[in-house]
Order: sequence, then C-alpha cells, then structure tokens
Amino acid sequence: MIEQYWNEFLALAVIHLLAVIMPGPDFVVTVRQSIRFGRINGIVTALGIGVGLSVHVIYTLLGISALMQGSELLMMIAKFIGAGYLLYLGVQLVCSKSSGSSLKIDNNINGEADKQTLLRAFSIGFFTNATNPKATLFFLAAMTSVVSITTPINVQIFYGAWMCFVNAFWFTLVSILFSAPAARSWFNEQLLLMERTLGVVLIVFAARLAFL
Repeated sequence: MIEQYWNEFLALAVIHLLAVIMPGPDFVVTVRQSIRFGRINGIVTALGIGVGLSVHVIYTLLGISALMQGSELLMMIAKFIGAGYLLYLGVQLVCSKSSGSSLKIDNNINGEADKQTLLRAFSIGFFTNATNPKATLFFLAAMTSVVSITTPINVQIFYGAWMCFVNAFWFTLVSILFSAPAARSWFNEQLLLMERTLGVVLIVFAARLAFL
C-alpha cells in the first residue's frame, strides 16, 4: 500500500531529516552523554530520543496536537514543562564538578560509565525529546501540510515509525562520532569546560522555548 503514497512519504521524510540534523537539545544531550559516559550510554540515549519521538507521533495521530495548538493555555503548559526539563539538565551541567584531572579514555569507559545506568541514559534521551513542545508544532505542521487527510492511519503510523527510527539512527551516529577515542581524548581534557558550555546552551534553549 505504501507504494501509492511514496511521494508523500518522501516529502515528509526530507522535511523531517532536515529538522533532525539541525542542532538542538537532542544533539547537545547526545554529545554530552557520549563524551562523559561513553559510546554505549550515548547510543542508549539516542534510542531514548527515538522512542521519545513516538510520544509526539501518538498524540498527533490522535489529534491531540491540533487541540494543543488551538489552546494557548495547553501550549503554554507544554512549553514550560519542556523548558523546565532543559533548564534542569542545563543547571546540572553548569554546576558539574571537576574530577581533579582529565579522564583517561579507558577509565572513562569502564569507570565513569558505571556511574550512570543505561536506564538513566535512556530516560534522559526520552524526556529531552518527549517534553519538547516544538516537536508538537513540527508534527502538526508537517502532518497537515504534507500528509493528506485521506491517507490511511496504518500508513501514517508507518510515517511515524520511520521518523522515530531516523531520530534514533541519526543520534546514534552522533554518539559514535563523539565517543570515538580520538574525539573523547581531546574532549576529556576539556571536560569541565565542555560540560558547562553545553549546560549554558541547554539553558539558552530552555529560555527560548519558554519566552519565544
């Protein structure tokens, strides 16, 4: 059945890919996780981001995103929840403490990663994406401007599953890149500065989300 909706799917896929590769909170969180806790935690965070996107897919298919768009109060609540979570992560990074010396790659992988469970890594990725109301606006705009109202629900579910996969795949690549030994060796020497910089970036994202 998907063959007859190929043009529609391709248009939606391109728009979504362009949105995904633009740096945002998901990118910042994935980079930090990969540098600080290693490749496995970074990849699990990326999987959490992909699954987090399913929240937006589900409520868009249910029509809730249109309801939120039509209610200024609901959108304001969603914005402040998302901004609050990003602010929480940002403050954590800004207030991070130095370990006293640069982390060795092997020690960082075997020791530092043990300080964060995979469930924690997954939940960070999940909530970073799931609490972002800008994704609500994206899905509402994309689904109403690209996807026809006559497109069957099972095809729309396929669209949503594809976008979740692309999110997870893209941020997995980001994790692999930033957790490479050469990259981590350099970033670990600047770990405290790196984390505080990423924390400030997340705080800026939170402010933009809350007040723009």
